[in-house]
Amino acid sequence: MRVELRDIRKHFGAVKANDGISIELEAGRVYGLLGENGAGKTTLMKVLSGFHKPDSGEIILDGEPAHFGSPAQAQGSGVGMIYQDPLDIPAVRVVENYLLGHDSQVTLRFAAAVRELKEYAGQLGFAVNPQEYIENLSLGERQQLELIRLLALGAQVLVLDEPTTGISAEQKELLFSSIRKLAKDEGKTVILVSHKLADVQDLCQHVIVLRRGKVVGQADVPCPTDELVRMMFEEIPPRSQRPSQVQEGVVLELHEVSITTEHLSLEPVDLVVRPGEVFGLAGLEGSGQRQLLQACARLIPVRGGQILLGSQNVTRWSYQRLRESGVAYVPAARLEEGLVPGLSLTEHVALTSEETSFVIDWPALHQETRRRIDRYQIVGRPETRVDALSGGNQQRTLYALLRSPLRLILLEHPTRGLDVRSAEWIWQLLFEHVGSGGAILYLSADLDELVERSDRIAAFSGGVMSRVVRADQATAEELGHLIGGGR
Repeated sequence: MRVELRDIRKHFGAVKANDGISIELEAGRVYGLLGENGAGKTTLMKVLSGFHKPDSGEIILDGEPAHFGSPAQAQGSGVGMIYQDPLDIPAVRVVENYLLGHDSQVTLRFAAAVRELKEYAGQLGFAVNPQEYIENLSLGERQQLELIRLLALGAQVLVLDEPTTGISAEQKELLFSSIRKLAKDEGKTVILVSHKLADVQDLCQHVIVLRRGKVVGQADVPCPTDELVRMMFEEIPPRSQRPSQVQEGVVLELHEVSITTEHLSLEPVDLVVRPGEVFGLAGLEGSGQRQLLQACARLIPVRGGQILLGSQNVTRWSYQRLRESGVAYVPAARLEEGLVPGLSLTEHVALTSEETSFVIDWPALHQETRRRIDRYQIVGRPETRVDALSGGNQQRTLYALLRSPLRLILLEHPTRGLDVRSAEWIWQLLFEHVGSGGAILYLSADLDELVERSDRIAAFSGGVMSRVVRADQATAEELGHLIGGGR
């Protein structure tokens, strides 16, 4: 299916998300859509997939004008989108999610759906259990299910919004292999929205770059990375080197901490995080590092062992008590766990305020929200709902809501959805925190980020913390070997 977008304009109040964008996409090719946070990438793709109605402009599919009032209408015309946060229902099973949108019959076709699921999964090399509940799947597995569902609905145009964020290297390779096959063998038109230039170079044949709602450049791939960065930002952002700021003492100490959940048994872990230290956790998805981080935040119980904050035993504390003691937790699932969809930025500032007055001073909160918007460079207004922000701006909002000062920040994928300049800026803020004696314990699927930003890294594999290494003596390749089960 050939796709043409003509003079697409979409405004949100005074914000011009798309300001006259025109692009052409040929069938059987994989395109990369690049741009810094807030450049208009996701908005443009939501217009194409029927999630947003454009203020003006045209969508042309195979030479015919198309008008979508909903994602279902777009899917009916052959356009499907896999969102950065999959739109599924965690409380029901895979087969039931697969059937969503298939038909309006009262009786669902469970037996046929199971057969179709297994057939599509086999063709793409995915391992799918139709009876598993969505809430038990990894992010990569949820994306695989959504891809299967869109293909079953007849999608000829596939939009993938930041699909490699938070998934393992193996899942990414499997996804990319499937996408290449769909484009080459079946003539699908694929659009990859991403901040990860390495992913774009690996998968795409052509890139389109947006800046402030306009197309500012295009290039065939492979293309020098510096050229892509320059098109995105008008310059190559400087990358700073951080000297180690580790001090004597202890911020967090784990003694023989073990965890058991429905799907994982984490063997006893001993760990010490010192003031000024940035401590990274590496591992394939489901290896135990996320559960350890959640246990440190007291969001899940431990089976055994002790968690010490300084010299205090906090093993049985609540998260609220930890929060009042200077511990913050920033989850990867922004809208599901970190923010409240439907509430504005000002209302989030009110929720996280330490003010205990019965009467809310909304004018003062409005001004405080404006200050945080400026401080954290959030593209939005105090009255903007958080679910209307781009993924990168939601991430900035999470940081804007943190209390100060903090003794310990627990982070999942700290630069998820951020472009290279925004990621650098966020890390500078985090380094300021550790420079004042705080500490950071974080997990990331980006091995390069772990090596470049950490002081030490703990490698997890199959529910075991196999080794702790100094980041300045490790490489991403060596780290990949450790988390894959190597010694």
